[in-house]
Amino acid sequence: MSLCRASRWLLAAFYLAAGMLHLRRPEAFLPIMPGWVPAPREIVLLTGWAELAGACGLLIPQLRKAAGIGLALYALCVFPANIKHAFEGVAIPSLPQSWWYHGPRLAFQPVLIWWALFAAGVIDWPARRLRR
Repeated sequence: MSLCRASRWLLAAFYLAAGMLHLRRPEAFLPIMPGWVPAPREIVLLTGWAELAGACGLLIPQLRKAAGIGLALYALCVFPANIKHAFEGVAIPSLPQSWWYHGPRLAFQPVLIWWALFAAGVIDWPARRLRR
């Protein structure tokens, strides 16, 4: 299995699980929603559906690139909630409150954006360099 294909399946599984969690427990995500976000509960539910759609889209060749771009934009759009969670010390019962959790999570956000684009075949860096 190629690196791109394996990363696509892993990312799809990640977003499938995240989407189901957003839909099953939207109230768990409400405390980290920035105050400027309208209709926070509905937005959390919408993000769950977006994660599910992106996960499925990654696995359908005709939709793969659109899904990858959509998931990359999604990861960019949820970054303010992650920042609020970290810098305002919002307590979520099942998550750690330490910077050992928040630091890597914030640093991983650009990687998640890259990963969505790579897994969808929108970009091929660094695989292109490895093939030379």
